[in-house]
Parts: sequence; structure tokens; C-alpha cells
Amino acid sequence: MNTTIHTTHGPGPVNNAETTVIRTRGLTRNFGTGDRRVRALGGDAGVDLTVTRGEIVALLGPNGAGKSTLIDLVLGFTTPTAGTVEVFGSTPRAAIDAQRIGAVMQSGGLLPDLTVDMTLRTIAAAFPAPRDIDEVLDLADLTALRDRRVGKCSGGEQQRIRFALALLGSPDLLILDEPTAGMDAASRHRFWDTMADRAEEGVTVVFATHYLEEAQNFARRIVMLDHGDIIADGTPEELGDNGRILTYSRDGATCTATAEDAAASDALARELLADPAVSDLRISAHTVEDAFLALTGDTAHTGKDRS
Repeated sequence: MNTTIHTTHGPGPVNNAETTVIRTRGLTRNFGTGDRRVRALGGDAGVDLTVTRGEIVALLGPNGAGKSTLIDLVLGFTTPTAGTVEVFGSTPRAAIDAQRIGAVMQSGGLLPDLTVDMTLRTIAAAFPAPRDIDEVLDLADLTALRDRRVGKCSGGEQQRIRFALALLGSPDLLILDEPTAGMDAASRHRFWDTMADRAEEGVTVVFATHYLEEAQNFARRIVMLDHGDIIADGTPEELGDNGRILTYSRDGATCTATAEDAAASDALARELLADPAVSDLRISAHTVEDAFLALTGDTAHTGKDRS
């Protein structure tokens, strides 16, 4: 589908240079050449995206949508085929050199024979003024694991170690690629409580996730991508408040209907309830998952997203 939703968002005006954290214009990234060229990000016009100070932005999309490519471009891991990407008004490399970016990736970057504490202290030595180790351990919920070898930590615990490493330099921007992969529900909630606290301090958080519920509950803004393009951009409430779903039984069969708003759903409900063949009527609001499925047409995308 090519439907695009654009809504207002963010804590301040996006044209204020002091609040703009990420700015892309006409951004595209191709891989391969000739007949084997694949456009991973950006359609004909490229991707235009502005992220401002203190936002918590979720990147959602099916496999191959371009989420990880966009993250790689913001981190300077790859260069644009066309267009521009700025971080804090300069290049991604300059922002990293100034220690303004912290990143949590899906895998890698850890030495299994070191303890959690030694891992943090080793990386902290590279910073001119690292954050207090005890504070970082507490923020990442790792204090009880500080003497455990990294190789003995679970996948979710290792993600928390990567998160702790990302906090060492007190970054202004956190880039998170599937940050809660492997975490249990309680750990995910503690993680996002910590993210909310960082955002209150003015830290900007951009994360890619395969948990649609996580994006709806914890993001303040959701950017949906499909086939390398932004197809929706708004708050969870704006994307989810896209109508009502009516589910009911008629002559033993389960049926569904949609209405654009509450008034329309009420009118449709009265009409259905007047039909003696209708029973078990239920009305629910659209969710971010409903918007995701409607916009991408990806009915199979309910599991892990590894794009």
C-alpha cells in the first residue's frame, strides 16, 4: 500500500537548530550494481526525517523495510547513495567523535571471558570523563551481575550490558537496534522506564523493534517504513486512533466491520443490534498493530523483525 500518514509530533519546532538531533533529506541507500542493484532505503524522493531533542522514536517495519539501513546511516556505518544525513548539525562521524551518540546493537562487541564490571571499566578507560560505573550498573539493572563473566550471561543480560556500555559517555542520542531482544517482560519494563528518564533529561532515543506492543506503549512517536520509504509518522495515539473495529457473530459466523470514528461505530452498532441474527457484538479501537498491518499489508509479520 502507498497510503501515508503525517501528523504533528515532538517537543518543539523541528526547524529550531538547537533542538534538531537527526535530519535527513532525500536520503537513499542502494546496494549492488546494475541489474543486481537493490534500493534498501528511499524511493524516488528519498527519506526526509527530522528527530528533535528528547523524543523517543520507534522505527517499525517488516523485514527489509530499511530500518537497520537507516540506523547504519545515522551511525555513519555506511554512506548515502544520495541525499544527506546530519546528526547535531554535522556528520555522524563528527557526532560519534564528540561522544554524543551511544548505540546498542543486536549482537557482538562483548568479550565472554571478562566480567560485567571489567567490561565496563575497560571501555570506560577510553572516555575522558566516563559516567560512574556503579551508576551505570544500576541504570542497566546489572549491579547483581557485576562479577559474572559475560559468557555466562543470558542473551537479555548481554543486551543490558550493551546498554550500559552505551551510557558510559553520557550521550545526547541513543540509537537502539532491537534493544530488548532476549529480555523478559519485567526487564523490558525496567529498561523503558530508564529510557523515559533519559528522555526527561533531554536525551533523544531512536529504536528499532519487532515488538509492536512495545512501540505502542513506550515510544512517543512511531515512524513506519515499508520498502525503504516512510509510510506513517505520528504518535501511538494518532496512528492507533484510526477508527473502530466491530466484531460480531451472524448466523454462527464471525464477522468484522470497521468504522472511521466513534460516532460511526455507534451508528453501525445500533444497525447491527437491530438485526436478530447478530450476537456477541464487540467494539475495539484500532491499535498500532492494526495500522501496521493495514499500511504494510504484512499479515505474516507478527514475529521477530531482523531487517
